[in-house]
Amino acid sequence: MEPLDTDLEYVRSGQRQTRPGSRFNVMLIIPILGLLLVLVFIGAAVFQWDLSQLIDSLIGLLIIMFFVIIGMLFWAGAPRTRDT
Repeated sequence: MEPLDTDLEYVRSGQRQTRPGSRFNVMLIIPILGLLLVLVFIGAAVFQWDLSQLIDSLIGLLIIMFFVIIGMLFWAGAPRTRDT
């Protein structure tokens, strides 16, 4: 058996390479926003909050968020260039 080489010098490289899926990590904000929305609905059910004034704005926000999610999917799946 050969002895282990314990005299290795570890040199730190300049910049760490990012993983290809790291852009998809940005999309983790979407379930967090969904959880907050569910908590608002639970609070409205338990404490009898009147959300009738917010429904139109909430539907508009959900439609905008739908298009934002689609845009984020295309952005996260796009290949990266070496220049940026």
